Amino acid sequence: MKIRSWLSTCSSTTSIAISGDPSAPSPPRKHYPPPKSQISDDTSSCFSDTQTSSSTSIQSNLSLLTLPSVPSLQKLAFSPGQTAAANSSSAAAATPLTSLNNPIRRGGHVNFIALHNNLLYAASGNEINVYETINNTLFDTFNAGKPSAGAVKSIAFRDGGRIFTAHQDCKIRVWKLNDQKQHKLVAALPTVEDRLRRFLLPQNYVSVRRHKKKLWIQHHDAVSCLAEGHENDVVSVSWDRSIKIWQSRNFRCLQSINRAHDDAINAAVISGDGLIYTGSADKRIRVWKRENKKYGLIATLEKHKSAVNALALSSDGSVLFSGSCDRSILVWDREDSANHMAVTGALRGHAKAILCLINVRDLLLSGSGDRTVRIWRRGVDGMYFCLNVLDGHRTPVRSLAALVVEEAADGGVVKVFSGSFDGEIKVWQVEVLNHLIS
Repeated sequence: MKIRSWLSTCSSTTSIAISGDPSAPSPPRKHYPPPKSQISDDTSSCFSDTQTSSSTSIQSNLSLLTLPSVPSLQKLAFSPGQTAAANSSSAAAATPLTSLNNPIRRGGHVNFIALHNNLLYAASGNEINVYETINNTLFDTFNAGKPSAGAVKSIAFRDGGRIFTAHQDCKIRVWKLNDQKQHKLVAALPTVEDRLRRFLLPQNYVSVRRHKKKLWIQHHDAVSCLAEGHENDVVSVSWDRSIKIWQSRNFRCLQSINRAHDDAINAAVISGDGLIYTGSADKRIRVWKRENKKYGLIATLEKHKSAVNALALSSDGSVLFSGSCDRSILVWDREDSANHMAVTGALRGHAKAILCLINVRDLLLSGSGDRTVRIWRRGVDGMYFCLNVLDGHRTPVRSLAALVVEEAADGGVVKVFSGSFDGEIKVWQVEVLNHLIS
């Protein structure tokens, strides 16, 4: 298949890589005035994310996100007139395949999508729709059974076929697929047993606000993200600023880090060696390491100028990507220092806040409030380039998932799923050339 050059259209979105002169001036760009007010803490981020918000209010909130981009970290590494295409050894052609919609209830926000065992799990409101990825047909639909559970914010998978879902009602629910191909509720965390074990002792309570206390095993605000942790554990983060570690076998809470950030925690990812990275509305990323069976803070990363909404790790865990309301994606590389990681690049091109990030092999995919998905890859010179822009959503892109369909010596095919605020999930086939997948 002959691939036309997609990169010339992305030349203005090239990343800025660090060199020995971090004070070099940035290329000219349009400046936007700062917002007159900030979104309330209840949103945990830079946009309204409630099930009852209208499309109009979502767009209004997103208009507040036109903050100045992170300053350029270095001059462009190529001469004037030379495009990104000339510096990249890859190209990507995208073909839209189909769109998935809830056949029963249309219009609900797609809050989160995830892939597991050839099934696509799509959280829309308090409901989870499951699709077969081979033929894109609806496989099952399940929910907590009561609207008070609120929106499903995140999904994680653990051994034994257990599926963990994070909810706006401060709880985590555990499901299992039975022989009749239906998902049944197994437990709600914290479990009644876990609470009974602790409720008598005063030291098991923490202050959550004035004159109000909760057991330390309980979240007291929406659970915003779940991550698959060390030794089959599950890590949950919340708008209550806490991190909790759960044992997936008996559903007990092993540890709680209260006030892990100064504001709501929006994202968490875990590396292969067990490090936890958390991103918050306080503009910071924090790194946590397990020592003596307890997690402790080892580094705080500060470069973003606005709330951190999304995190992703490279396949080997050596590179961290962070997306923010400041419209930038920062690239952090591991280093042997007290700071643990250092910024080595900034990816720009999105016109509004970065809402989601995923990494699949050598591809980084980003979804934004500007209703597009961008595909990035690091070139042979170490700089990142935009390979393609997937444009077709009518509302902000809230979540992404991807799987490798075909691998070849000179590239491969990736199937991309993108979910947006209007309830639509678009399915794309992305053909990548020139040794992008290895």
